[in-house]
Amino acid sequence: MTISLDCERVAKRLSQEFPGSVLAVEKPAIVLEIERLREVAEFLKTSPEFELDYLANLTAVDYLDYFEVVYHLVSLTHNHGLMLKVRCYERTKPMVPSVVDVWRAADFQEREVYDLMGIVFKGHPNLKRLFLWEGFEGHPLRKDYL
Repeated sequence: MTISLDCERVAKRLSQEFPGSVLAVEKPAIVLEIERLREVAEFLKTSPEFELDYLANLTAVDYLDYFEVVYHLVSLTHNHGLMLKVRCYERTKPMVPSVVDVWRAADFQEREVYDLMGIVFKGHPNLKRLFLWEGFEGHPLRKDYL
């Protein structure tokens, strides 16, 4: 079982390293400024302090007012974990930076979220539907899907 990192401590460290990157701490997660996601992700993966080298899960939630993309990160070396979130307030063409080049495991997970929620992952090398066929209209996990 992984030990959860102290969100307050990590958020403070991230704010020192990347001013303005942390929007909120909502235990057990840290909410990041969407434009800062990539640089924070690279730092959390490569920093000897954290070494969050494994993306265990990437998913999204539709809150009607915004989409939230959730990242569950784990350090295999230190046996600790952290949850990150970013929020996208655009409903017509929601876009979040891809983290495929940071964690290769994001490849199919970002494609799944794209397919079922319609969130575009900017910079993804092969963003296409994973479960539904090309030409399928809509994204069935959205709350406004009919």
